[in-house]
Amino acid sequence: MAQVQVRKVRKAFGAVEVIHGVDIAIADGEFVVLVGPSGCGKSTLLRMIAGLESISGGAITIGERIVNNLPPSERDIAMVFQNYALYPHMKVRDNMAFALRLRKMDRRAVDERVARAAEILGLSPLLDRYPRQLSGGQRQRVAMGRAIVRDPQVFLFDEPLSNLDAKLRVQMRTEIKELHQRLKTTTVYVTHDQVEAMTMADKIVVLQDGRVEQIGAPLELFDRPANVFVAGFIGSPAMNLLNGTVAGGDGAGVEVNGARLAVAGRHQVAAGQPVLFGIRPEHLELAPEGFPARVSVVEPTGSETMVFLRFGDSDLVALFRERHDFKPGDTIHLRPRADQVHLFHAENGQRI
Repeated sequence: MAQVQVRKVRKAFGAVEVIHGVDIAIADGEFVVLVGPSGCGKSTLLRMIAGLESISGGAITIGERIVNNLPPSERDIAMVFQNYALYPHMKVRDNMAFALRLRKMDRRAVDERVARAAEILGLSPLLDRYPRQLSGGQRQRVAMGRAIVRDPQVFLFDEPLSNLDAKLRVQMRTEIKELHQRLKTTTVYVTHDQVEAMTMADKIVVLQDGRVEQIGAPLELFDRPANVFVAGFIGSPAMNLLNGTVAGGDGAGVEVNGARLAVAGRHQVAAGQPVLFGIRPEHLELAPEGFPARVSVVEPTGSETMVFLRFGDSDLVALFRERHDFKPGDTIHLRPRADQVHLFHAENGQRI
């Protein structure tokens, strides 16, 4: 195991810079998830850690070594890809053992490592099958087993679950988390799915356009997003963000679409200042004295009911644990929980 340091790392393709001086510190044994929308640079950053992409500036350290100029084979990392990357003509056993045999490792030691990894991943009955005889989830386990047998300092996962169906994704993310808890190997995991990030990570790095927007524990990012981008990206369904104006001193109230909405705590804002009023869908409550909103769409899931609404010139979403018989066109009255309101600067989107 080893810590990983990414210091002032840049990446440019010709004149186009795609990674802009990124700094990330990953502790020994930590499970860190790089998350962000498509094209934000997360897979490029992972490939630079792996040595599959050169870096244009800065330094990457694995353990005590700066690895900028080391080939992937000398970085003591193991990577699990989105498309499994299994050899179709090799049985599961040989796919898992291939890298060890390239190292000229003793055959008995190879067999022991493969057997141990197969037992951990529930692959023992499948060792003599070919990849074409496996399901998607089983193939992904084989890819993980091939990484485990190498006993690397760092695991790198590049969107490993994106080819799986929804039910299998939930199962596999639990298995990957359990595997990390058992092996305690430093892990860097890339996904565009913020639910995966929230449920798996010790620490999340939110990226946008090749820059780090915020780094922190999952609940820290959920409870105190640093800016509008993180607020809208972390959480499902996303936080409601409404244009408003501070109605009183210290931001105790915000005027939104003609309604005054209460805000708990004190904020460094002046009366009349334009702000973005943030409230998560689950923190909107039904209240006779609340603001009126017209129902557009109702999506019941059984355990929850998601309601899409129109409030003045704004769209918003409310999430209820209880079941309600709302219909499109109905008007309901809502009240935000004042202690769960987030305020952001209207100009730069930063948290107030």
